[in-house]
Amino acid sequence: MASLQKRGSVYYARYWQGKRQRMICLHTRSRPLALEMLHKIESSLATGSELPLPSKTPIAEVLSAYIAHVRAAKTKNTAKSELFYLRDIFGPLCPELDAPHKAGAGKKKNMRKPTCGYIEAGFLEGIATAQIVAFILARMQARNLSPKTCNHYRGILSRLFSWAMTQYGVRMPNDVNPAQKVERYREQAHAIRFLSREQIEEQLGALDGHPVIQTLVAVYIFAGLRREEALWLTRKDIDLESGKYGVIHVRSKTVDGEFWQPKTKVNRVVPISRKLREYLDRYEIRIVPGAWYLASPTGKRWNPDNFSQDLRALNQKKNLPWGCLDFRHTFGSHLAMKGESLYKISTLMGNSPEICRRHYATLLPESLIDSVELMEESALPEPPWGRFENSSARSSRYRCRMYELAPRMRLPIARVSSRVS
Repeated sequence: MASLQKRGSVYYARYWQGKRQRMICLHTRSRPLALEMLHKIESSLATGSELPLPSKTPIAEVLSAYIAHVRAAKTKNTAKSELFYLRDIFGPLCPELDAPHKAGAGKKKNMRKPTCGYIEAGFLEGIATAQIVAFILARMQARNLSPKTCNHYRGILSRLFSWAMTQYGVRMPNDVNPAQKVERYREQAHAIRFLSREQIEEQLGALDGHPVIQTLVAVYIFAGLRREEALWLTRKDIDLESGKYGVIHVRSKTVDGEFWQPKTKVNRVVPISRKLREYLDRYEIRIVPGAWYLASPTGKRWNPDNFSQDLRALNQKKNLPWGCLDFRHTFGSHLAMKGESLYKISTLMGNSPEICRRHYATLLPESLIDSVELMEESALPEPPWGRFENSSARSSRYRCRMYELAPRMRLPIARVSSRVS
């Protein structure tokens, strides 16, 4: 049996484990909650299961295990982003969260503690919802963060606690994820920017004399690839013999001992349009030796940040503000305005239909303008058998009606054909 004991304003549970008496803190001042926890302790003692009490796990231990999981389960860029936020939240608590050190950069710089501080606690179980709310609020005020970024901090912590509770055996107080109780900030409506047809011609014309960058921008605009998807294209990924004008294979690969896969870890094929084929044929003459189809000036794979920097420098000379994400949105936006379904757009772009709906559903194509006219006669669909003005037309009407009723009457199609003939 177990009993309650109150010390000051906090309740404790006293129970016998074998021949030894133990007393543990319940970390609550509420007697009903303490009684509920006491019943759970008695049930656990009776069944021989683990006590439903918070564990005490060092934060550094959990972070090391969680980072190993992230690196194994997520892509390289996603894991890099996750580590950046964890380092900003907890600081260099473990070796995995030390500041990255570039080769040849000399002595590693020390990470200075931000003015708004880190989340600090003796154990992971000691982090409460109020502490997370205060941390996010301090970050938002000190750095003028957007609501979306604040919600991203919340999501990072929520995934960490969820993994620790389900996979690492951490028992949080009351078995509650403290980050999930943090209210989300209201985000503003996401506005996308895309190029019109005249702006597409202006952008591609501004890159004359730079065939590699011009071809890359054409791939982004007319195929909707992500930045790294185009930079990782090899000669084998461009198939100019398949389809009408060719296809682009966006797939996982290992080149020079380095593995890469798409962001969604799903391979896809994007057809090449007539306009894109013109730029690919023009570029084929100037292709450089090596495995990469669109190589950097040194003949190697283009670093994404270096490519964006070179593109930005060329666009600034022409006062053009667009980047790779704008080019990708141009592909999806023009498909939506053309009247293509969101499912087709998501398949071509490698996104989920929900993301495409969020980005492109507000673009009203001309094909939907007449669809809202409910009372116009032109909007009413014609019957499949047309207008019936003679006996042959009436016979066709009867035949169509019998074909519709055949499944309900359980008549085979052959009997229907013989009866109407």
